[in-house]
Amino acid sequence: MSALEFENVSFTYPATDTEPHPAPVLEHVSLAVPEGAFALLTGSTGSGKSTLLRLAKPEVAPVGTLVGHVLAFGKDVRTLSPVESAQTVGLVFQSPDSQIVCDTVWHEMAFGLENLGTPVAEMRRRVAETCMFFGMEPWFRQKTASLSGGQRQMLALAATLAMRPRLLLLDEPTSMLDPVAEKDFLAMLFRANRELGVTVVVATHAPEPMRVVATCAFRVEDGHVSELSLEKAVAACAFRPEEVAAKSVPASGKPAAGGLTPALSLRDAWFRYGRDADWVLRGLDLTVPEGQVTAIVGGNGSGKTTLLQLACGSLAPQRGRVSRPHAASQAYLPQSPRAILSAQTVRDELMLWSKGAGYGDAQVTAMMGRLGLSDVAARNPLDLSGGQQQLVAFAKLLLTKPDLLVLDEPTKGLDAAARTKLARLVQELRQEGRSVLLATHDLAFVSAVADSVSLLFDGAVTCTEGPDEFLAGSWLYHV
Repeated sequence: MSALEFENVSFTYPATDTEPHPAPVLEHVSLAVPEGAFALLTGSTGSGKSTLLRLAKPEVAPVGTLVGHVLAFGKDVRTLSPVESAQTVGLVFQSPDSQIVCDTVWHEMAFGLENLGTPVAEMRRRVAETCMFFGMEPWFRQKTASLSGGQRQMLALAATLAMRPRLLLLDEPTSMLDPVAEKDFLAMLFRANRELGVTVVVATHAPEPMRVVATCAFRVEDGHVSELSLEKAVAACAFRPEEVAAKSVPASGKPAAGGLTPALSLRDAWFRYGRDADWVLRGLDLTVPEGQVTAIVGGNGSGKTTLLQLACGSLAPQRGRVSRPHAASQAYLPQSPRAILSAQTVRDELMLWSKGAGYGDAQVTAMMGRLGLSDVAARNPLDLSGGQQQLVAFAKLLLTKPDLLVLDEPTKGLDAAARTKLARLVQELRQEGRSVLLATHDLAFVSAVADSVSLLFDGAVTCTEGPDEFLAGSWLYHV
């Protein structure tokens, strides 16, 4: 029996005033995922992967016109009761923050079971067994807000599996994880598949780490889905740093000194989120040279986002100082692009700051063309895929021509083609003399664009090296 089956499925989002005749996102899709499989779902940014997954979960299915049938273990998912749906299909979103609703780990673990009316004794046993399976006991009573990105992703997975679904769907589950957290997460996912018999379907732009455990692969393209070999799935998603225009770096391979005035500097910066909380940053020193791309890497929870928020002025250090020469001409892309999206259409979104920043419709049209957003100009940004939202937010910032651009996980949710476009735009900023500070787990992107890489550990910068030197000397980070 197939765990998940699409029978001649077509799906179209609703018409709007700006898009009265929307094209179907999916057309006559037929696919079958065998029970017990570990399936990969690949495809370009905005190809419809997330839509495909959400159609299998009625509670979060997108609004629109659905033709055909989506079956889970032979039953149309639209006929499942809420209890049957929870016990049949589990869905883990790309961002755990979109899924976690409770303030403590233990309450989050119990939340779904409480909503299903699970008897207290059974609920306690399921929570205990699931937490033991995932090794969550040391942080079982912690506040969810205090968890690292890897722990939040693990919690979202564990809370979903506590409801014992037979089919588990995941949307870009490792895009925000550091190398160690990614391996831990995939190991748990593999155990759930092999030891618990859960069928797994993962939508991803980074299939390489899952190749050894995957059993089959599919690709979404131009509204259609086709099965392909694991080797072809990996090759189709590969990002090649060498395809990005080469950087001009000193012959020594070490970071350049930059101009006389740094674009940004932090000196002996200390920061914590509460009087009795642990220090997130401890005496941190960092200089971002003018006209260069500076990359920050480090584990989940190491303080990268906190550092970027200090750089932007949205947070102030409790001790030390931050020098921001470009405070009046800087832009910040947060981890969640939704934080800066508010208009009804993509074009309107990109025009929002046009008067103040001095650009017009022609520049917006050109930017949408460069980032592959022309076809979604009339769509609501919040209806787009996570990767497309990332591109819209990046385009919105880029149109303001900031002297300093600060980026938090800029390649999250992007396919290889979009990452290449983004890398070339970052290189152009550098060639124009603008400065970029970015935090990322994407070392291939770092290799393509960065002049220097700083490793953040224990609240401070442990080392700063050129990307080639950094990657050559690291056994943890590699392209």
